[in-house]
Amino acid sequence: MLKDSRLLFKLWLKNPRSIGAVAVSSPELAAAMARQVPRDAAGYVVELGGGTGSVTRALLASGVAPDRLVVVERDPVLHRYLSDRFPGVRVLLGDALHLAALLRRHNLLPVSAIVSSLPLLTFKRSIQLRIGAQAFALLQPGAPFIQFTYGIFSPLPRERLGIEGEVEERVLQNLPPASVWRYTKRARSALPQKPRHFFGLRGRPRLDHAA
Repeated sequence: MLKDSRLLFKLWLKNPRSIGAVAVSSPELAAAMARQVPRDAAGYVVELGGGTGSVTRALLASGVAPDRLVVVERDPVLHRYLSDRFPGVRVLLGDALHLAALLRRHNLLPVSAIVSSLPLLTFKRSIQLRIGAQAFALLQPGAPFIQFTYGIFSPLPRERLGIEGEVEERVLQNLPPASVWRYTKRARSALPQKPRHFFGLRGRPRLDHAA
């Protein structure tokens, strides 16, 4: 773990914007994220932002088969590091902004869970929406998007994306303390309905909302 921390810190010094966190995720945080992944679902488990492999290791330890795990990492140094460390896992060099195209290019569908270590709260809202929209378009019905954050607010805009989510675990042993969020697509009946118009007795348009 000390080696991982040194590598991450070195990369952060070179380019702070490309590395979301200086500290490696603790084993407790990685295990908390892995616990949210369904074991019996058919499909690939996709990890966004593999870093030095803390969460990757926890996912494998929790029972996710190596041939079901796909790690997406955009930093070339970390990509090589992960590829060498986990030879049985598909490690793709790419950006979460192009997740759909990346997975389709490698024929890695369907997706049964997405586990993200991306620093979403530091991203612009437009970037959050692009990543979230692609992720939930790829996920099977009921499949979770799992995200940790050091902040107190939801890392994803739930209303804008039409999703439900809440904190499943708080990991106080991590430094800094972190929360693990679990999101799923909102049921279609729960989505906000567009207002509709109909004409009253006097022929004047009235505004009504679909139930």
